[in-house]
Amino acid sequence: MAYNELLADRIQKVFIDKEVSFDEKKMMGGLTFMVNEKMCVGVSNDDLMALIDPEKYNEASYKKGCREMDFTGRPMKGFVFIDPLGTDFNKDLEYWIELALEYNPTAKASKKKRGRL
Repeated sequence: MAYNELLADRIQKVFIDKEVSFDEKKMMGGLTFMVNEKMCVGVSNDDLMALIDPEKYNEASYKKGCREMDFTGRPMKGFVFIDPLGTDFNKDLEYWIELALEYNPTAKASKKKRGRL
């Protein structure tokens, strides 16, 4: 599982500076940062992944480096990828993390899978 560890370290620092409690999970081909047991942001290869309010997607899509997240070949509602051009500066990275943190309390948690009997 290859992902940009420098970007992951920068995300950790933002969460720590903002005093946000988070967990890290390896999933979706990279590293995901969970807040309130929900995916908030993550790193896939060199890209930042973020779960943002779908109502704010149109506005956010005009920011440099942003594109729809389409792991399955079709867009995933509320999820975006931001390439390195959109996260090079700390203020840009913080913008995306803040947008994801803002949506996190209202985001739906994924359904937990039950073990087989």
